Amino acid sequence: MGPVSEVNSSGVAATGAKGAPQSQTLSRGIRALEILADSSGGMSIAEVAAALGVHRSIAYRILRTLEDHALVQRDPAGNVTIGLGMASLARGVARNLQSAALPELTALATSLQMTAFIAVWDRRECVTLVAVEPPHGEGTLVQRPGSRHSFSAGAPGIAIQSAFGEDEWARLAPGEPYRVESRQAARCGYALSHDEVIPGVSSVGAAVRVPGQLPAALAVVYLSSDLSTERIGAEVARSAGIIERSLR
Repeated sequence: MGPVSEVNSSGVAATGAKGAPQSQTLSRGIRALEILADSSGGMSIAEVAAALGVHRSIAYRILRTLEDHALVQRDPAGNVTIGLGMASLARGVARNLQSAALPELTALATSLQMTAFIAVWDRRECVTLVAVEPPHGEGTLVQRPGSRHSFSAGAPGIAIQSAFGEDEWARLAPGEPYRVESRQAARCGYALSHDEVIPGVSSVGAAVRVPGQLPAALAVVYLSSDLSTERIGAEVARSAGIIERSLR
C-alpha cells in the first residue's frame, strides 16, 4: 500500500512520501511564503489562494497566521508581501557564512562591477543566501536572497559539486550525475556557465567549504564583460579562499 495522502480536519496527513507525518497546513504556509518571496510586488489574497490551489478562506487563515508572526504584511490596498520578520529569520541562516562572506562579496562586486552572491545547496536546488550588487552598477543583474534554481544548471551548482570527489558524490546524491564541468572546476578552482539558468547570462563560481556543513558557492553573474573569464575566475576563487580561511 502506498503512502497515505488523505488529510484529517486538523490538516495533518497520516504519512508523507517517507512514512513520516506531515502537516498540510504547515506545508501550505511555507509554500505561501515561497510564492510571496518570488513575487515582484504585493499579491491579493485571491491571487495567493489561486497559486496555492485552495479556497480563499483557507488562504486568508494561513496569511492571517503568518501576519501575526510578522512573516507577511499587508499594504494599504490590502495586498500581501513578505514581512520584516523574515529578515530576522534569514539572519540566523548560516550566520557565520554570511558574516564571513559579506566583506568579500562587497569587494568582489566593486572590483568586477558584477552582482556577487553566496549560493547554498538544499539537496534539490541552489538557493541564494546573500547577495551584493556593485555600486553604481546600472544594468547589472539582481540576485535576490532566497531565489533558487535547479542545482544541475549554473556555475554555483558546478562549483559546489566540484568540492566533492566523484565517489563521495555518488554516495551523497545517488543517481545524480557528476558533471564533466565539475571535474574541470576541481582542477582550475572555478566553474563557468553560460545560458544555463537565464538565456544570455554568464556566471562564474567557486566552492566555499564550510566546516560541519555542505559546501557553498561564491559566484558572480553578468550579461557581458570586458574582463576575461580567467581574470574573473581567479578573483572569484581568491575571494572564496579568503572566506574559507576565515571560517576555520
